[in-house]
Amino acid sequence: MAVRFCNYFHPSLSSFSSSKPYSLTSASPSLPLRASRLSRPRISASSTSSPIMEFPYVSPPHRDLMVDLLSTVETRLDSQLLPSTLPPDVQSFQNQSGTAHGSFHIRSGHDSSPIDFILGSWLHCELPTGGALNITSLSSYLNSSTDAPNFLIELIQSSSTSLILILDLPPRKDLALHPDYLRTFYEDTKLDAPRQTLEIIPEVKPYFSSSLYIRSVVSPTAITVRIEGDAGDSGRLEEIIKQHLDPIAKQVLGIWLDQCASGKREVGESERAGLENRDKLIKSKTIEIDLGSNFPRLFGREIADRVLGTIQEIFSK
Repeated sequence: MAVRFCNYFHPSLSSFSSSKPYSLTSASPSLPLRASRLSRPRISASSTSSPIMEFPYVSPPHRDLMVDLLSTVETRLDSQLLPSTLPPDVQSFQNQSGTAHGSFHIRSGHDSSPIDFILGSWLHCELPTGGALNITSLSSYLNSSTDAPNFLIELIQSSSTSLILILDLPPRKDLALHPDYLRTFYEDTKLDAPRQTLEIIPEVKPYFSSSLYIRSVVSPTAITVRIEGDAGDSGRLEEIIKQHLDPIAKQVLGIWLDQCASGKREVGESERAGLENRDKLIKSKTIEIDLGSNFPRLFGREIADRVLGTIQEIFSK
C-alpha cells in the first residue's frame, strides 16, 4: 500500500508543507511507455479506465513493471473479482497546492472466491528538502477460506538513483508453530533464491525498517533492499529495475498466483475466527502505520478523511 514505511524512510516528511509551490522533479508523466522485456498480459477493462495505470512521475522501466504486475493479477483473477466501486475522488486526488498526488485502485473478490481484495496505488509528493518521493505498490489479500500468504510489492524512490524495494508473501500463520506452512510456501517454492540473486548486485544493500512491528509480520524470505546508484547516473537504476527487479518481481508474483491464490488449501471452521481476527489486526495496523499519520499531513484533513474512510470501509468487510 502507498506510504508503507514512508515515515521510516523519510522523516523529513514530518515537516512537509502543502503550501510549497509545486515543481515536477521526477520523470515526466508524459514519457511514453517502453515495451516490457517480457510479454505483456491483457489489461482488464476495470484497470484501463482507472488512473492507477498511469503510474506517473516514475521511469519507464518502473512504470512498465507496475503496469505488468497489476495487469497480470487482474487477468489471472478477473473471473473472481468484482468491478471497482471506488469513487473518482478516491481513485485520483491531490492536495490544494498540487504538491502531492495519489491514486488508489481496489477490486474486491466474489463471495465464492478466496480473494479478499487487490489494492494498487501510487503516491507522488515533493519533499521539503528538495526532490520528490514516489511510491508505487500492489497488494493482494486472501480471505479466511484459505490461510495461504498474501502478496506485497512496493517501490519507494526518493531520487533518480535511489530506490527501496519491498517484495514479500507475508505469512498468515505463525511459522514457528507451523513448520509445514514454512516448507510449503517458502522452502519448496525456493523463495529465498530471488533475494540471494539481488544481493550479489553491487548497488543492492539490505534494508531494515526501523519499525519492529513491520519487521515482525514479513516472511523470512522477504526482499527488503536499498538500491543506491552513483549520483547523476539514473540510467544504472533503470537498468537494474529492467534487468533484475522486473523478472524477480514477476517470478514471486507467479508463485503467489499458482501456489496461494489458486491453491486448494481450505481452512476449517474452527480456525477461521482466529485467521479473521489476525487479518483484521494487520489491516488495522496498515491504516495506522502506513497512512494515518502521513495522509493528513500530505493531503489535508478533508481529503485524508475521505480517502482513508473509503479504504477502512473496504478493509473492515
